[in-house]
Amino acid sequence: MRDTFQPTVYLLASHRQGTLYVGVTSDLLRRLHQHREGLIDGFTKDYGVHRLVWFEQHGTMEHAITREKRIKKWNRAWKIALIEAANPDWRDLAVDWGFDPLSSHRIVRG
Repeated sequence: MRDTFQPTVYLLASHRQGTLYVGVTSDLLRRLHQHREGLIDGFTKDYGVHRLVWFEQHGTMEHAITREKRIKKWNRAWKIALIEAANPDWRDLAVDWGFDPLSSHRIVRG
């Protein structure tokens, strides 16, 4: 990753083949911290979607937002194919930047 302040589209998962979330940010490391610590209310917090499984950096925020909107319209199979092309084991990529590994158990919302 060249710079934490680079426009980035990212996919989070609750676990392998689990619930997916598509997002966009100008600071991926800060956003990952927010997701993992439950600082962002909403979908990712409610469903335990915190595992970074794919990301793509862009030259401008406009390009990143356009890409995010396109991916959000994709069906689930296409999103899974995108993840598995780059990360077939659904490894938590955030660990590479010093984040603690997440537990591998499935989150069940009750």
